[in-house]
Amino acid sequence: MLILLLCGCLSANAQKILSEGTVMYDVSVQTGSNQAKMADGFDGATAVVFIKGRQSRTDVKSAIGNYSTIYDSKAGIGVVLREFGGQKLMIRMNRQNWADKNKKYEGITYTKTDETKKIAGYECQKAIAKMADGTSFSVYYTNEVIMENKDYDGQFKNLPGVPLEFESVDGSIRVKYSATKLSFDPVPISRFEIPRSGYREMTYEEGLKAGSR
Repeated sequence: MLILLLCGCLSANAQKILSEGTVMYDVSVQTGSNQAKMADGFDGATAVVFIKGRQSRTDVKSAIGNYSTIYDSKAGIGVVLREFGGQKLMIRMNRQNWADKNKKYEGITYTKTDETKKIAGYECQKAIAKMADGTSFSVYYTNEVIMENKDYDGQFKNLPGVPLEFESVDGSIRVKYSATKLSFDPVPISRFEIPRSGYREMTYEEGLKAGSR
């Protein structure tokens, strides 16, 4: 009987593994008055992360434009898709490019705090993330779920759970992502297909020169 009770407790507390599914976020810009126009542009913005094994896709949609990142960590192939003001750009990436895109997150550390809150139905712990350049931001993550594909976002490669509320820092601008839903439903493979037409193609190096990453 004791063994059965212990097994029941272990099962109840077992972490779920997100090997396929979707995380949806609301997006807002945390700014001062000098970035008010940008904050207005992100009014109603959303972000969606799609995961299917080693493949990932992140879509950010706002009034300013749309931005998507598709990456296959097994094949080491991906693209960044940008749609702004009628322009449609595709920036191709290999494994080295992907590492360069995420290099600012190398050495990132997380310090847990005592703060917790429930987000999208999951109990979340607050941590303060600190990057090698000294930049810090907060993240609430749930350790009830583990992301199987650790390469989907360099920002969270070492995070012991799934981020359900976090900040993305770019200079003086902080963009806040707050999860509204975490789903384990199957994701169609078509989500990860790289477009064959309709975009002006650029190499990763050309994208850097043009200020697009």
